[in-house]
Amino acid sequence: MPILAETLATVRQPTLILGIGNTLLSDDGIGVHVALAIEAQAGQIAQPVRVRDGGTIGLSLLAEIDPGGALIAVDAMELHAPPGTMLVFVGADMDQQLRGTKRSAHEVALADLMQAAEFSGIGPARRALVAIQPEVTTWGLAPTPAVAAAIPQAVAAIRALLQGWADEH
Repeated sequence: MPILAETLATVRQPTLILGIGNTLLSDDGIGVHVALAIEAQAGQIAQPVRVRDGGTIGLSLLAEIDPGGALIAVDAMELHAPPGTMLVFVGADMDQQLRGTKRSAHEVALADLMQAAEFSGIGPARRALVAIQPEVTTWGLAPTPAVAAAIPQAVAAIRALLQGWADEH
């Protein structure tokens, strides 16, 4: 029994990578495009991950959050910066950024989802937001070139977060 308990204690829950956005609205879908890029590299990432297309978000995504686990959300966000600019907000910085974000093209904003998770007692212990400045959010099936160019940078940032969190164990 002690060996089983010890083994279970060392098993890490996979980090949830949640790509958010509407892929029919050009740059708004960048979170989903980044999540798909991470999913394509999942076999090359040492840390366990679960990649989900969060689409335009709904409270049903609460079921995807592991209480005490880790979450990296990727979304288009107004950063008051040039298109394709990427910023990473970790922990309390993510919370602060989301509190300042009131407008969302999504049914339920990421801020609402995180607040519902916190109130439900299932908030992730580790959390980060990879935010990318959109250029346009009108009808279109692909991100603009400036925003698409941020995909490799966002993937690298996610991999660095995963490695940093793994090194803390």
